[in-house]
Amino acid sequence: MRKVKGISSYFMVAALISVVMLSGCTSYYKVKDTATDKIFYTTQIDRQSSGSIRFVDENSKSVVTLQNSAVTEVNEEEFKANTKKK
Repeated sequence: MRKVKGISSYFMVAALISVVMLSGCTSYYKVKDTATDKIFYTTQIDRQSSGSIRFVDENSKSVVTLQNSAVTEVNEEEFKANTKKK
């Protein structure tokens, strides 16, 4: 293949395939606040150095930080059934 500004076409094709594959790999989480039993749904969890977790609740769009929680990965169907993303 020919080079495009120093980058081979093979590299460009591999990069494009990687982006397409990764864009379809969303993880879905159910987060339970163990202090209140409130349930949240999110697609990304940030673990803080203090041991807490931080995420954006899919339903309220609020940033939530919890010290005590139970995180479970769920499938897309359960996620959509329990969020406004229907």
